[in-house]
Amino acid sequence: MLKAEFWKGKRVFVTGHTGFKGSWLCLWLDKLGASVTGYALPPPTEPSLFEMASVAKSMQSITGDVTDLASLQRALDAAQPEIVIHMAAQSLVRYSYDQPVETFSTNVLGTTHLLEAVRRVPSVRAVVAVTSDKCYYNEEWVWGYREDSRLGGHDPYSASKACAELVVASYQQSFFSRRAGSNVAAVGSSRAGNVIGGGDWAADRLVPDILRSLLKNQPTLIRNPQATRPWQHVLEPLHGYLMLAERLYTDGHAFASAWNFGPPEESEKTVGWIIERLYRLWGVTFEWERDRDLGPPESTFLKLDASKARANLGWRPKLDLPTTLDWIVKWTRKYEAGEDMRKVCTEEIARFMAIDTTVV
Repeated sequence: MLKAEFWKGKRVFVTGHTGFKGSWLCLWLDKLGASVTGYALPPPTEPSLFEMASVAKSMQSITGDVTDLASLQRALDAAQPEIVIHMAAQSLVRYSYDQPVETFSTNVLGTTHLLEAVRRVPSVRAVVAVTSDKCYYNEEWVWGYREDSRLGGHDPYSASKACAELVVASYQQSFFSRRAGSNVAAVGSSRAGNVIGGGDWAADRLVPDILRSLLKNQPTLIRNPQATRPWQHVLEPLHGYLMLAERLYTDGHAFASAWNFGPPEESEKTVGWIIERLYRLWGVTFEWERDRDLGPPESTFLKLDASKARANLGWRPKLDLPTTLDWIVKWTRKYEAGEDMRKVCTEEIARFMAIDTTVV
């Protein structure tokens, strides 16, 4: 269970805090009473959730690149965190084809730098390294990938996430294991599905693309309507990261392994199903359009088996996919109306926590 009182006053260091998931996480940590330091490049999109929700006003925000080990080390030394959640990443598949060196540098070397810097900060008790469901070698089969499934990737992004998992496993065994000493940090990795939610403005990502077109009252261009993904609201995996961080902190190396945080099977829908549902919720009647530019190849089917997290962490998803899409549309309508988006986000977090009866 996620214990709200556990987080009060905890010093937490978050990389990638200016991104979509990082912004939501920092708002949640602030609500829980944690003392948060973030380290990241400037917000990657315009607009950005980080700016529109004034995330920086309740935390220490440091501009820096995880590929700069010296800068990252200085930030960690100054913050003296107890918990580190590493989310800084190049997170787009299509962009990885255009910028493979940047993708590997950020996702692989950045993870290495983070773990190397943590080795020199004895205050750290727990590290959650966030990778992706795409770290698995995609066999295009119908059952979910488990934590011991084969790693790999056809595209630079997926391959970089598989490499990041190997880095984490190597550091776990070499520097953060029980035999390395009783006071070393416990390190776990987390793999989530296709995360969606209000405030995601990334390019070449389905739900943001749909919402941008709806805000302009224009049809959406869709490349592959038959592709199936494990869709989940952004707060679902963040809840898992927080639960995992707690257990790494309190129980140490017994939880220092890889963890999947994926939606239930009924949330695994096609791209076509998602766009038709969002169009209905938004209230438009025009049709989406087929994009003639298919771009580089992408996997058509991918799902996660999260039974390990359910059995050992007590984590389980709380929102079904129709509810998730309804929340996203309502969030976007409030943004369109010019509401206070920090207030909107914190209210959504509170609503999610109220649904989750495991929070005490």
